Amino acid sequence: MNDLLAGCDFSSSPSRRKPIVFATGALQGGRVQLLQLEPVDSLDEFSSWLRRDRSWLCAFDFPFGLPRELVQTLGWPDQWLACMQHYAGLTRAEIRSCFAAFCNARPAGNKFSHRATDLPAGSSSSMKWVNPPVAYMLHAGVPRLIDAGVQTPGLGDPDRAASSARVALEGYPGLLARELLGGARRSYKNDAKAQQTPERLIARKDMLTALENGQTRLGLRLKLTHAQRDRLVDDATGDSLDAVLCLMQAAWAGQQQGLGKPRYGLPDVVDPLEGWIITA
Repeated sequence: MNDLLAGCDFSSSPSRRKPIVFATGALQGGRVQLLQLEPVDSLDEFSSWLRRDRSWLCAFDFPFGLPRELVQTLGWPDQWLACMQHYAGLTRAEIRSCFAAFCNARPAGNKFSHRATDLPAGSSSSMKWVNPPVAYMLHAGVPRLIDAGVQTPGLGDPDRAASSARVALEGYPGLLARELLGGARRSYKNDAKAQQTPERLIARKDMLTALENGQTRLGLRLKLTHAQRDRLVDDATGDSLDAVLCLMQAAWAGQQQGLGKPRYGLPDVVDPLEGWIITA
């Protein structure tokens, strides 16, 4: 198994005020020890993190693929690597215009196309360019994974970069957060200061308590220092906690691989164009 586990809360336009956050850790038995929270202020720094000479398994909070229905309707390449290379060559304005035209041609209530993983994960369509802008996150993140030569199990040619000791999986903190909070109605984070309420702070505390006690279907316990727990509670944006949720998903995936289950616990059948959210 990879020595270093990580989770990444991603931003398509990172800054010092709103950085990308990596949470690194190690799996010991059924415990995930949080080692470090590492903010990354730019996409160039993100690429540098990916290229460091070490082995890692990381779950990233952005989509790795587009819906097959969308790709085929637009006439784009239906092989993952070629599709992502085509997508990387577009500007954000071109993406928005193209996807808006696709949506405008479809009936109300069915504007966006979805991947097979979206329903079980409860995730937004990877073609959404607002609320959240996951299409731009894909556009910023996936080409950098490809350029760094990391392994992306379940996507494209199964032999592509199979020898890489750096393994990238698609995570989704919202999937684990909903389990911890008992549904989607309870909020634990907000970027706006005015919305950073005591109720959301209590929700973060409750989530961490549940993670530390192993009260999720992942069957793993999070191990924190007092200072780390305080930092996760105090980050009202939830970015640090989301990175930790992705770390827990990566740890589960690594555990599945260690138990002899192929491809880090991904389903037996995954569309190699669309990809799959780990643990969904």
